[in-house]
Formats: sequence, C-alpha cells, structure tokens
Amino acid sequence: MVLLLCFTIILLLAFIGFQYKEKRNLTSRIAYMHQKLHSIIQENSGEKVLAHTEHDELRQLLNTINELLDEKQKILATHTRLEESMRKMLSNVSHDLKTPLTVILGYIEMLEIAPSLQEEERQQLVVKLHTKTNEVLKIIHTFFDLAKIEAGDQQYPLSKVNINEICRKNILSFYDLITAKNMHVEIEIPENNLYAFGNEEAIDRVLNNLLSNALTYGADGKNIGLALRYDESYIYMDIWDKGKGIEEYHIDRVFERTYTMDDSRNKHFQGSGLGLTITKRLLEIMGGSIHLSSIPHEKTIFTATLKRITF
Repeated sequence: MVLLLCFTIILLLAFIGFQYKEKRNLTSRIAYMHQKLHSIIQENSGEKVLAHTEHDELRQLLNTINELLDEKQKILATHTRLEESMRKMLSNVSHDLKTPLTVILGYIEMLEIAPSLQEEERQQLVVKLHTKTNEVLKIIHTFFDLAKIEAGDQQYPLSKVNINEICRKNILSFYDLITAKNMHVEIEIPENNLYAFGNEEAIDRVLNNLLSNALTYGADGKNIGLALRYDESYIYMDIWDKGKGIEEYHIDRVFERTYTMDDSRNKHFQGSGLGLTITKRLLEIMGGSIHLSSIPHEKTIFTATLKRITF
C-alpha cells in the first residue's frame, strides 16, 4: 500500500513537472510571438512570425497572424503604388498645363505692351488665346472626369442600348475630319440590331475617344475602320488604323493613368495621359473591357467589349 502511494505521488509530481514545463514553453513561445510581431509592425518589414509548437490552437493562431501580415503587406504595396501613381499623375498634369499657360501669358503680355497692334493682328492673338485657354480647360476637365469616375461620383446607369445606332452615329460625326485628312474608311456594321448592357453616354465617349485616337495617330496610314462583331455572349467594337502603331513592350501599359513614353498615344491622347485610362474605366463600369493589338505600320486595333443582350 505504501509503495502504491509512493508510486502515485511520483507520477503526480512528474505530471505536475511536465505541465509546468509545458506552460513555461508555451509562455515563452507566446512571449516570442508578441516580441516578433511588435518588431515586424515597428519596422514595417515583410517577415513572418515563425515558432515551432505542437499546440494545434497556437499553430492556428500563428497561421492567422501570418495571413494578416500578408494582407497588411498587400495593402501597403497597393497604397504605395497609389501614392506613386497620384504623384506621377499630378506631375504629368502640371507639366501639361505649364506649356499652354505660359503661351497664354505670352499672348496677354503682347496685347498689353503692344496697344498699337492692328485690329487684325489683335484678333488673331485673341483667337490663339481662346484656343489655348480651351486646351487648358480640356486638360482640367479630363483630370477631374477621371477623378470622379474612380471615386464613383459620376453615375452611369446601365440599360439595354442599340450598339449599331451608336456606332453609326459616332463614325458619321467624324466624316468631315476623315475627309479632310484624305483617309479611307471601312465600316462593318451588321444589318441585324445588336443590343448591349451599357450606358449610351459612356459608350459615346469610348467610341469618340478611340476614333479620335485612331485619326490622330493613324493618319499616316491613310486607313481607319470601325467593325462591329458579336458572339452569343459579347459584342466587340473594333476601331483600327494602319498608322505607326505601338510597340509590343508598351501595349500592356498604355491604359495606365500615369504611364507615358516618347511618342506615346497615351502621353498625348487628350493632353495628359488620361484618355485611354478613362476609356478603360468607362468600359469596366459597364462590365466590359478593352484590348489592344498592334503591328506598327500594318494594323493597330482597339477592341472594346460589352455584354450582349439577346432578348
């Protein structure tokens, strides 16, 4: 009986000792995790909290902490990209405003210091002043348009729209300009009406932007076209030209709001590198997309895609 009691006491002491050791180990691991997590937050590093443990609950907690740290790094990276993007955009807009504003000030000074100008010369300066002022307003409006679109302040209610009519209307609005540039135009619009889920104002702007772009940068190719295609689910609007095109290594980035390059369509398109970005955002609002393919001096195609309505 005494031996059994002694054996029981020994087992109890061993169990208490094991429990105490496990508690110390657990406390030590938790203290390490706390210290490491505090260090990661303070230093804003991309490290993870690593600790070997046999405790399922503690292991699950570690996994959750590391998932949160991963999410934090993603949020920080996104925030950094957005800040850099905004800085570049403001720099681009400031640069684009500086040149016309300098010219405007020059015209004003000429009008002020040369009162003896002939009426015809004065009128020519006023016309130039008006043109440059409109250029500045266009840049400012483009900048704020994109800001409103991205902030969700510009509403584009979606409904069933006839794409055939919108395409005809937009290509006809450029008829005089196409003729003036002595360009050949090819139009492919099916006889059967195609309907998409979209907003007529937004689609008008998309087509206007892309046709203006093709006329501006594809004029040397003397060919421009608009083709309307479809399948069971989508409608495709191809706006193409045979101008100098865009090199392959620029194609994936021309829709970025701050991406500029020498002789780039996005750099000069609507003056501030924002035109193609606005086009892409409008299509995304309508659940659509835009794709670019280009073989310089052969064919450059912007394809705007919208969801098709078949009922």
